[in-house]
Amino acid sequence: MPAMTAEASEPTAGEQRQEPPASGPGRFIRRSRRFPLITRDTARPEGGGRAAPGAAPAPARQWPLLAVMGGVGLGLLIVALDAFRAGTVLIGLSLLAGAFFRWALPEVGMLAVRSRFTDMLTYGLLGAAIVLLSLMAQPDPWVSIPFLDDVVHFTVR
Repeated sequence: MPAMTAEASEPTAGEQRQEPPASGPGRFIRRSRRFPLITRDTARPEGGGRAAPGAAPAPARQWPLLAVMGGVGLGLLIVALDAFRAGTVLIGLSLLAGAFFRWALPEVGMLAVRSRFTDMLTYGLLGAAIVLLSLMAQPDPWVSIPFLDDVVHFTVR
């Protein structure tokens, strides 16, 4: 049985055969349509660029994220100071503001985590749920939704 050299062997299931192009050092042509086993980098989410010019200081470039995180932090502080309903409403409104920023601004910096649609849906649903649940919190709820009251009473009993 003849010995096979590295050049004559076919790639196994996890490998790709790559050949250097005619020009350009370090560039390889992918011969396989399979995804590579090792990810070399990741793509920035759409809208994930700076929210201010590159010459601006770092906090100014990330102002949408800082605004949302500041609102959530302030809401947590208010909750810690014994104003549960007001604090949780502020947390929910901060997440809704994040959904609005993601929709309205072309670049939001690190507030962009996934695609624009997924970010808006996630921030919006979580923000709306937090606001709704905080308005329904006992005692003396500000909002009463009979269907949700029945669901909560059914699951708690």
